[in-house]
Amino acid sequence: MRQRRFALTRFGRRGLDPAEVGDFLERVAADLEGLYVELARTHEQNLRIKDALRRWQSQQAPSMREAAGG
Repeated sequence: MRQRRFALTRFGRRGLDPAEVGDFLERVAADLEGLYVELARTHEQNLRIKDALRRWQSQQAPSMREAAGG
């Protein structure tokens, strides 16, 4: 997508084909929306994993201290 080229307008008008640019922007917006959804999902999963790790560490702390002779 970084190398996207747009057709020039016809009939002597200057600029790019508005329909082609609009279609491209729609695709980019859809891709971004999907990425934002996946980013939010990953963030939530990260929080759940961190919370589970903290709980596990809290549960293991007493036995770790006993094993260390404390």
